Amino acid sequence: MKRNKLKKMAVTPEEEELIYAIRDYCDGYPNSHPDFLMIATALFEEMTRMPK
Repeated sequence: MKRNKLKKMAVTPEEEELIYAIRDYCDGYPNSHPDFLMIATALFEEMTRMPK
C-alpha cells in the first residue's frame, strides 16, 4: 500500500479501531489471519448501520 502524505484528523474511538483493524489486515496480507478481515468488515458494518 502506497502512503503519500500524512494528515491529522480527529476520529472517534470506533473509527480508530476500524483503521487499526484494516491496517492489521493489510500489513499481514497475503498471510493475514482470515479473522482480521472479518473483524474489519464487522466494524465497518456496525458503523454504517442505519438508522442510528
